[in-house]
Amino acid sequence: MNEAKYKDIAPYKGQDVIDAVNRIKAYPKFLRNMAEVLYAGNIVKTKWKSLHMKETIPPLLDQVKSYEDFQRLITAGVFLPTIERNSMTEFTFSGQENLDADTPYLFISNHRDILLDCALLDYALLQSGFPTCEMAIGDNLLVNQFTTDMFKLNGGVTVKRDLPMREQYKESLRLSQYFVELITDAKKSIWVAQRSGRTKDGIDKTNPAIIKMLYLSYKFSGISFKELIKQCNIVPVAISYQYDPNDINKGREEVSKKLHGTYTKKKYEDLVNMLRGLRRFKGNVHLQLGTPLREDYNNADEVAYEIDRQIHLGYKLWDTNYLAYDLLQGPTRFTDKYASLNTKKFLNRYKDLSDELRHIILRSYANPVVMQLEALGM
Repeated sequence: MNEAKYKDIAPYKGQDVIDAVNRIKAYPKFLRNMAEVLYAGNIVKTKWKSLHMKETIPPLLDQVKSYEDFQRLITAGVFLPTIERNSMTEFTFSGQENLDADTPYLFISNHRDILLDCALLDYALLQSGFPTCEMAIGDNLLVNQFTTDMFKLNGGVTVKRDLPMREQYKESLRLSQYFVELITDAKKSIWVAQRSGRTKDGIDKTNPAIIKMLYLSYKFSGISFKELIKQCNIVPVAISYQYDPNDINKGREEVSKKLHGTYTKKKYEDLVNMLRGLRRFKGNVHLQLGTPLREDYNNADEVAYEIDRQIHLGYKLWDTNYLAYDLLQGPTRFTDKYASLNTKKFLNRYKDLSDELRHIILRSYANPVVMQLEALGM
């Protein structure tokens, strides 16, 4: 794999890692900002924890020589355990028995949270004794040097967007080569969301264009589509949050699209959504690793269908999903599934919203139930 060919989009390596770590250590507000993120703005706790982090984080940063070190020591060693304690009831995962530690994979997951979907996958992989993976991220998230350093120190692969059509095609060819060479030559895994942008309506559907992109630079090489898909070792991943910290914001985006046909993001809106997703309560969170795609697939639609099937069946349905389904579809089908849920408290979150917005939010919780029932043929 010619790493120099991909230097501008690949995660940091070698001296770039050391330089980025030094920039982070020199950033005056780094530890306080991290404490504010991890402790959700609790002033007393943030001040105490930021002092504590001054003792623990710098020695760990001194040990970082690769992005894998940063993922293991900082992200999975400090940040994610703290986020789990402060904003989750419990984080669980399953399906690791489907994987082999010596095999690189292309993880394709549903997309609910900007940061946590992939970060929690790495967290689960490390706890299971597997190597971490790189992650494909849009360059719209790289708003400054600090966020760029943090992403690329976490294995971030830059997906360049809003390019002219000719340049976009060339960049897609290069990204196609990077994904495949990373897996087949460098023997490293990578994560990509099943579609561009987070799911706003609770319907997790893979965009076949993601699969077509993989084959884009290889369709004239003599290798068949079927063989390339097998070489990529695609593993569907389903992640489910009992409570979505961004559900109201996602709902408002859907309302805007319905009224105006489009939605224009405000400056730094992605950053605000990232912080909200990290800080706010998520309840129970589960990540299900699927079975690698080993069959013969003739086209991207067939691959996307199988990814969706595994995600819909692997999605862990929570009491919030079943309650929303019954509220929208009928009052009695799943009452036993949310008997212990404080339904009044859950619905009070939306009491001051318009009927349309509240309906859209509830639909986003109900649709995973619809998708799983369809996958089961029920």
